[in-house]
Amino acid sequence: MDSGFKVNILLVDDEPKNLFALRELLGSLKQNLISAGSGEEALRVALKNDLAVILLDVRMPGMDGFETARMLRTRDRSKHTPIVFLTAAAEEMDSVFRGYEVGAVDYLIKPIVPEVLKSKVTVFVDLARKTEALAQSEQKLRALASHLISVREEERAHIAREIHDELGQVLTGLKMEVAWIARRLNEDQKPLLEKTESMGQLIDQTVQTVRKISTGLRPEVLDEMGLVAAIGWQAKEFQKRTGIRCRLSLPQEIGGLERELSTTMFRVFQEILTNVARHSRATRVDVDLKNQQESLVLEVADNGVGISTGAEPNGRRSLGLLGMQERALRVGGEVNIGSVPGHGTKVIVTIPAVRQ
Repeated sequence: MDSGFKVNILLVDDEPKNLFALRELLGSLKQNLISAGSGEEALRVALKNDLAVILLDVRMPGMDGFETARMLRTRDRSKHTPIVFLTAAAEEMDSVFRGYEVGAVDYLIKPIVPEVLKSKVTVFVDLARKTEALAQSEQKLRALASHLISVREEERAHIAREIHDELGQVLTGLKMEVAWIARRLNEDQKPLLEKTESMGQLIDQTVQTVRKISTGLRPEVLDEMGLVAAIGWQAKEFQKRTGIRCRLSLPQEIGGLERELSTTMFRVFQEILTNVARHSRATRVDVDLKNQQESLVLEVADNGVGISTGAEPNGRRSLGLLGMQERALRVGGEVNIGSVPGHGTKVIVTIPAVRQ
């Protein structure tokens, strides 16, 4: 992150001369100093700005420092912002514990020693800068992950088409050639007739394998018939392959849904079923897809062993769950997982229903 990045420091005091003194003391830090003359004004500032630290006077008319701090802690934007209380007299130390109860991280007595104030504020400034750098790094990594997912999906679709079209045509032509040879063999050439028949069967098996590989890369049903049909098809394939019963509750076909959203929901559903097959030891899976006005909601519940609270956080299952969450996040959705050991797992996937 740019070393010239400036953070916001909020100074709250009802005395203008105290605010002026604080600005003079902290001016050398070269950060954005924002002044507020009351608790109410401080709340308005905190609502609009990300703050590195708040220096808050305890005794103010109207809303005092304690009430201001309590209100700040109820706001999402400021609930984790460090608050340093400033008090004018030593006897105010009786209220130190009250200050910590409402979220203060430190307490300073006026008149304030400049070096002490600047050293404390500098710590919070550095922390805010590192937090911002981490957030930017996370954003870049998420953008990269999103790009890689998109590229991989396009590549899978391309390979699936190539396998289906090119290799399928070659195999079809090869079978026609074998059939041509078989028709020209005499009945007394039994070994050759048996060989051509065997070759034809092998070609048929290869065609089936090609279709299976192509469908695994990118199911045609998803592009040709839509998300609802694709989920129904995948559930039937899963039941046939694993023996785990699937009960489906699906809406009528969802028209006009953006291709990327359909792909995301389908891939997340595939990953859920993969986790069920590998880890759950379930005998039944309930699948419920809801087409709401502004979102699609997919609920998948199994009757398996659930997720243990002591599960390895970097295990294969955890990575699968992380992959689902990343896929949903890239389209503005979310994945929520609820589980009770011994009573199964329920996964709720929500994505925006953006129409083309």
